[in-house]
Amino acid sequence: MKKIPVSVLGATGTVGQRFVQLLDGHPWFEVVTLTGSDRSVGMTYAEACHWVLTTPMPEWARTMTIVETDPKTVQTPIAFSALPTQSAWEAEALLAQNGVLVCSNASAYRMQPDVPILLPEVNADHIALLNTQRKQRSWSGGILTNSNCTCTGMTIALKALNDAFGVEYVFAVSMQAISGAGYPGVASLDIYDNILPFIAGEDEKVEQEPLKILGSLREGQIEFAPLTISAHTNRVPVTEGHTVCLSVKLRTRTTVETAKQVLRAYQPPQECEALPSTPRPVIRVLEEVDRPQPRLDRDFGNGMVTTVGKVRADPIFDLKLTVLSHNTIRGAAGGSLYNAELAVKLGYV
Repeated sequence: MKKIPVSVLGATGTVGQRFVQLLDGHPWFEVVTLTGSDRSVGMTYAEACHWVLTTPMPEWARTMTIVETDPKTVQTPIAFSALPTQSAWEAEALLAQNGVLVCSNASAYRMQPDVPILLPEVNADHIALLNTQRKQRSWSGGILTNSNCTCTGMTIALKALNDAFGVEYVFAVSMQAISGAGYPGVASLDIYDNILPFIAGEDEKVEQEPLKILGSLREGQIEFAPLTISAHTNRVPVTEGHTVCLSVKLRTRTTVETAKQVLRAYQPPQECEALPSTPRPVIRVLEEVDRPQPRLDRDFGNGMVTTVGKVRADPIFDLKLTVLSHNTIRGAAGGSLYNAELAVKLGYV
C-alpha cells in the first residue's frame, strides 16, 4: 500500500520523539510534517530537538523544518499529537474541524462523552464513537485518544479478568517512571534516593479512565463499567516503565492457576489482526518471584506487550498481581500509532 502522510504535533518533546522514532520505517505511515512551539518554529528538527532517546535521531527528521500547529500547515489525513493538554484543547479541535484525524496522547479530550479512549486490544469497537463525534461536532476529521500511561497496562490485564470472572473492586498502587513527567521532568534532587507520593491529577485518571475503556458502547454512548478503583500513584527513580500493583475483587472466584491461564490466553479483537502494532502476545505472564522488573521487561514485544507477574491469592480481595507496561511506547506514542492503524483498517481515514 502507498504510505499515508502523517504529522507529529509537539514533535520535540519526549513523547514527540517517541513518535518520530516509532514512525521511522513504519509500513503504513510516512512523516511529512513536524510541529513545535513558537520557540522552535523555523528551525530544523535537529536544531530544535534535544534528543533523549538511546537510538539515533532518524536522518530524514534531522533536516525537516518545524512548523506551527495550525490547519494551514498541518494538512495530512492523520496527525499524532504529543501536545501539552492546554495546547491540545484548541489545536486538536481545529485540526479535526479541518478533516484531520488526530490520534492524541494528550488528556484534553479523553473524558468527553463523544471521544473514545482506545486500547484496540481491549475496546476496538469504541472507535465507532467517532461517527457520533463527527455528527455532533460537524467535523470531518476527529479525535481518538489513548489512555493515561499508568492506566494502559493495568486496564489490559483487568479486561482479561473482567471478561472471564467479572471485576468488582480494584486497589491499585503505581510506581511510575520519571519519563512520564516529560523532559526535563522531575528535578534530580527531588527524585534521587526518593519516592514522590503525589502526581497532580493522576489518582483521579487511574480511577476513572479504565471505567470508560472497559465500558460498553450502546447507541452512540459509552456506559461505564460497574467497578470501583482506588488508586495511589507514585513517582519513582526509574527511567522507563510503569509498574502497578493490583488487588482485585472478582464477581466469580477462581484459582490462581486459572487466572494465569486466562491472562496468557487473552486475544485481541478480530479487528486488530494484521495491524503492525498489535502486541504478540497481548499479555505475557511471568512465573519468577521477582518479576516483572522495568529494566528487564519493559521492552518486550517492542515495548507494546503488557507483562504480568506475582499472580497470587489476596487475603482481602481475590487476586493480586503486578503489571508492567512501557509508558512512552504502549502508554503513549505506540498506543496512538496503534489507534491510527485501527482507524485505517476500519475505513475511518
